[in-house]
Amino acid sequence: MTPRLSLRIGNQSAFSASPWTLPFDFALQHGFDAFEWFPDKKPDGAGFAAGDVSPSQRHELRARARDAGISLSVHAPIHADPIRHPKDLDDSLRLAVDLGAGLLDTHLEDPAHVEEFAQALLPLVQRCSISGVKLAIENTPRTSPEDVNRLFALLPRSRNGEPHVGLCLDVGHANLNASTRNDYLAFFDRLSAEVPIIHLHLHENHGDRDSHLVLFTGPAGRDPAGVIGLLDRLTMRNFSGNAILEQWPQPPELLLAARERLAEMARTRSA
Repeated sequence: MTPRLSLRIGNQSAFSASPWTLPFDFALQHGFDAFEWFPDKKPDGAGFAAGDVSPSQRHELRARARDAGISLSVHAPIHADPIRHPKDLDDSLRLAVDLGAGLLDTHLEDPAHVEEFAQALLPLVQRCSISGVKLAIENTPRTSPEDVNRLFALLPRSRNGEPHVGLCLDVGHANLNASTRNDYLAFFDRLSAEVPIIHLHLHENHGDRDSHLVLFTGPAGRDPAGVIGLLDRLTMRNFSGNAILEQWPQPPELLLAARERLAEMARTRSA
């Protein structure tokens, strides 16, 4: 079988956007294929929490995404954790189900406790499977490829070939990990072939901090070899899923330029 790549490119909500639905309206207006809701409410009230989205709003947002053919995902709050804050993950799953989102994303925040994290995660894996929502575990800057491999060796594998739990590969975070700094392709290459990559977070940095630069406005703007290498590797893994541009820049039209360039690169690998 010829390797294939299928990307649905989207953007994400942001606490800096007002109203909090503005990035979603932008996605609809400009024909994005995907969108990620990130309930990330700040102490000053900026952003939104899952509890702020009323049943009628959930119904409306679900209908608008369905009518536009947008694939939705939900990013659990940063502090959500199956060990210490499982309720926040349950609230996020409920939001995903109500919105018709196909995927819930959460962080592997503390790689020193991978075994405990995996054990605590199992009930959520089961609830997601029952709900028809895939669960994606995202690497943070502290997460090495070996931490990811250890985690997925402990999690249940799909029995029908379609993974219900997999990795959200955050390229910017991979670029910051101490063992692969400024070389996120090395991070990718050290991932076990048994780790299913089911979701992407795309942003750039210079290896110094998690600056969430828009794709092609950082190092890839000067040399796109890293993005090309990433797409080649994803193609060999037959990746099919959402690729989220994880920022709300000013001007937001920067997202359009990034999408078009990324989509053109992806098309050459899917022809």
